Amino acid sequence: MDGWEDAGVSYVSYTNSATGSVLSTGTGNGQGSNSVNLRLFNERVILNALRRMGQASKADLSRSVNLTSNTAGVIVKELEERGLIRSEGKRSGARGQPATLLSLNPEGAYSIGVKVGRRSVDTLLVDFRGHVVERRHHERDFPMPEESLALALGDIAEMRAMLPAGARDRMAGIGVAAPYNMGSWRRELDIRVEDYKVWNDVDIAAQLGEATGLPVFRENDGTAAAVAEMFRGCGRELQSFVYLFIGSAIGGGLVMNGEYYRGVTGNAGDIGLMPVGASRLATAPAPTHSCDILLTRASINSLIRHLRGNGVDITMRSELERAIPQHPTLVGEWLDDAAEALVMPLLSASCLLDVEAIVIDGDLPMDIRRDLESRLNRNLDEAVPEARRPPPLRLGQVGRQAAALGAAILPLHLNYSPSREILVNQ
Repeated sequence: MDGWEDAGVSYVSYTNSATGSVLSTGTGNGQGSNSVNLRLFNERVILNALRRMGQASKADLSRSVNLTSNTAGVIVKELEERGLIRSEGKRSGARGQPATLLSLNPEGAYSIGVKVGRRSVDTLLVDFRGHVVERRHHERDFPMPEESLALALGDIAEMRAMLPAGARDRMAGIGVAAPYNMGSWRRELDIRVEDYKVWNDVDIAAQLGEATGLPVFRENDGTAAAVAEMFRGCGRELQSFVYLFIGSAIGGGLVMNGEYYRGVTGNAGDIGLMPVGASRLATAPAPTHSCDILLTRASINSLIRHLRGNGVDITMRSELERAIPQHPTLVGEWLDDAAEALVMPLLSASCLLDVEAIVIDGDLPMDIRRDLESRLNRNLDEAVPEARRPPPLRLGQVGRQAAALGAAILPLHLNYSPSREILVNQ
């Protein structure tokens, strides 16, 4: 069942003219909760419970969220009137008067997610249940900001036009997932475009907001992917985990106690910049310092670089999947090097955070992800300190669309999930 929990982050005030609900609360005067805030919080608690349960009666919801039947019933009625939940008919097989089952109304709200990357631009439209309604994918090698913005705006315009006229005002916003400092580490990622560093001065989220007039919520692409995994993958079973996504670079996110953690700068979990030893591959660039960084060794760019350095002709990312089964020895060499590079960062993260598991996902074929997991398990078993166990590894369940899906979930999550800050006017 699709669902999202409290992220514990603050955001700006915005009122949805279609539903009449306050979508997000601003920083208040800090004088504590009041009846309005408590009511808003309880509404979101009920929406969140229904998102988790899929279908439920008023009595089910009342028990689940620990509200009185009368309070839950009044809130449910108002949410129905605002089109956020709907009746799904009577429960079958029950004795006596069968209860009416409720569910989230998929047409209650919509949001759009944009993932801007070094090798692609992806756009998703999702409904209130988090189901993907439409998607677009544009493969580009290191697109410049103008091209990425034009592609995203074209997708957004098409997706908004697809919605029925009455639903267009139910757009909760746009979520953006993009690497911070995307124009950096050109040597480590084999980026030959000198002007690519202009990305470090571009605020793509602000430009999208100005062009569309919609509220925009931005996260690091690794954090956004972790959000998708929290709501649609391992996060349904795990409350605390470190998340890794192997894409053009390697990024990640951190989920603690059922909430995604941003950190002071929004870069929590950015494992790609953790120091590692120099690569054993002759195709890797020599470190400029006493140590290297992880993204030099464990990324799709490093795999492509190793294949190209050994005579394999790859000009586009889409050609990689065809090349992988044709060159198992070269791919195995890269897997060995990537697994070796990951050992110390993963052990360090496990010792420091004491999470339930480390989740590994990426824009790689499933058999390659399983192979990497197997090699990592062997390496971690050999390297783990005395009296400690290696961190359990789990394969992510979302895959290559994780960052785009996480971006699309962000506006719905921040607008409709319960947050403690609501209770203290923040």
